[in-house]
Order: sequence, then structure tokens, then C-alpha cells
Amino acid sequence: MGERRVDWSALPIELLRSIAEASQDRSDVVRFRSVCASWRSSIPPVRKFLPFVLPLPYPPGSSRRTFVSHRTFYRFKLLDDVNPNPSTCSSKSCLVKVEEVGLGLKYLLDPLSNLSLGIPFPKRSNLLDYQVVEVSKEYKLQSIIGRMPIVGVDKLVLFPDSAWNSSVKDYVIFALSNEGKLAYVKYGKRNWTLVDDLCRYDDIIAYKGKPYVVDKWGIVSWIDSSMKLIEFSPPIPDFGNQKHLVESRGELYVVDRFFDTERRLHHLPKTFTFDVYKLDQECGRWVTVENLGDRVFILGKDSSFSVSASEFSGWKGNCIYLTYEDDKGVFDLETGEIVDFQDWSHPFRLPPSWLNSNPRLNVGLRRIMCMVQWED
Repeated sequence: MGERRVDWSALPIELLRSIAEASQDRSDVVRFRSVCASWRSSIPPVRKFLPFVLPLPYPPGSSRRTFVSHRTFYRFKLLDDVNPNPSTCSSKSCLVKVEEVGLGLKYLLDPLSNLSLGIPFPKRSNLLDYQVVEVSKEYKLQSIIGRMPIVGVDKLVLFPDSAWNSSVKDYVIFALSNEGKLAYVKYGKRNWTLVDDLCRYDDIIAYKGKPYVVDKWGIVSWIDSSMKLIEFSPPIPDFGNQKHLVESRGELYVVDRFFDTERRLHHLPKTFTFDVYKLDQECGRWVTVENLGDRVFILGKDSSFSVSASEFSGWKGNCIYLTYEDDKGVFDLETGEIVDFQDWSHPFRLPPSWLNSNPRLNVGLRRIMCMVQWED
């Protein structure tokens, strides 16, 4: 029997829509619409992220004006693997962070230090030359004047967070304060509402299409449509100082961070160790994780996520990268030690074609290196 050829451009529009709507990432939707004319016309284009004005969440009722910016981590890999230089993207992927501030403006940030390169994302780069995968995304609350971060807001999460969200009016913003208070505001409203004022929460993430939070005891809950907390897990066995929620390959983890109160930087305690737990959802219990294998957990103030170390240059698996402004380091689960970053350049190796086409990128990278060395 001979091979049967399928004309992919002639698939029924209902099937094309089902395939497209299975993806929640904007980059995948753009890639889908790039296949051919029939695929492009089968679904609408991705709506651009439009930053909107919000009141300052704390104290409630404040009239200070702020806006939400959108940041995305991408894994870029050059598809033409002919460059023998192992330090470039031709052999490994690059972790690229892009900030979108509205009106189509996108800027490059260092993915680990969050320092801005002060230059726009290259518009003329041919994305057909790269494999582009969305790794994670985060949102930042900033003041309208000067685009300065809002002090006192530790994390911001947007729901529903999908490429198919039809209207900005459907958005709900959750904000976590540095005091552990969790509040939300719906688009168009002027006041924030506390979800729960009886407990201190350490982290919030989007997991399987729902907002999940973890409190200071390690109890994980999800928030339903009526803004009620539904307990999802028991407390973790031990109690550190700061808990992070991380999704890795569809599984939910809690990373418990322990502070050394005697070692301080800028009057803030330094991290000296971590405990990692994975939630066994069938048995409803936490399992201690002693080895992450090839995975790397990246913990930050605005987002926490995981990547495969083998896909990036200079990364080591079974490690936790801590990227707080005043608390940076790499924790090796095998040795149980946390060390300073030895090479700040390896996480941010841009595609060579970007550097060749825009000399300002080199200037921006040198500026970041100088700033980091000055801080150390």
C-alpha cells in the first residue's frame, strides 16, 4: 500500500480551531498562524497585551496610579547548527527575557538579574531561524511616572492567563504584599479586596489554569471563581522562612528557603539552604526531593519556574538559582552548598545575529556586567 499524502492546508476549520485552542501560549498561536493561509484565517490573531492602570493595592483605597507590565522568558535556539563555537546559541539554547510595556514596545532584560539592557527587542530578527519556546511569564506592578517598581508588592499574577482571553475586562489581578497579604482587583474596579486576612501567604502561581497559593506553613490552596480558598495539600513536614511554588513538568513543588539571620546584606538575611518537596496528589502528601536530575529551579521575587539544564549553555542540573536582588546564589542539592554566581554572562548569551545587527546589545551587556560586579 502506497503512502497516503495529507493536505494539511485542507483540514476542516473546526479541527484547526481545536488544535490551536489546545495551546495557551501566545508564541505557539503565532507559530500556528504562520503555517499557511488557511491555518492563519482559521483563528483570530493573538490580542496584544495592553497594560492597564490599577490603584496601588496597599493600603487599600490608595489613589496612587500604577500599571501592569508583562514579562516573558523564552528559550531561543538557532536552528542552523553550523557554528562550531560552543559558547553561542548554535549548540545550546539561550534564555531571553522580554518586557512588554504596551503599544508594541518590547525591551530585553537580563533573565537572572532583571537589569534592563535599555534597548528594544530586535524587530527584524527572522524567527524562522530559531526554535522559540515560552518558558515562563510574570507581571510587574510599576508606577506610571518613571516606571519604578512598587515597594511592598512582592508578586503579581494575572487570571485568566491565556492567549485566548477575549477581553481585558475578564482579567483579575492578584497581588501578594511583603506582609503576606493576598488581595485581588477586577479590571475596571478602583478598590482591592483581601482574599483572606487571617493567614500569611508566601507565594502564588498559575497552575493548571487556576491560581494556587502557599501559606507560611506550607499548606497549598487554590482560589475558585468566588474567590474562596480551597485547601489542596497538608502542611509540609518542616518550616523554613520562605516558601516558593514551582511547577516542573506538570508537577507541583514547594521549595522551602531557610535564612541565616546572622549573615545579612543591606540588613536583609541571606539564604543558606533549601528543602524541596513534591506533592503526591493521589495520596495527598508531600515527598522530600533529594535530586532534581537535569532540572534547574529558578526562584525570583516576580516568578519561579524550572528549565532543563542540558538545553542551556553553562547551566548545571540538580541546582536552585536564587535571583533576588539582595540574595543571589546557586544551591547544589548534591553538595548541600550555596555559592555565588561564578559567571554572570553564561545565562544570557544572545543569538550571534542579534549582536552583529545591534552593537548596542554589546554595550548593554557590558553595562550589566559592571553593575553586577559593583554590587558583589
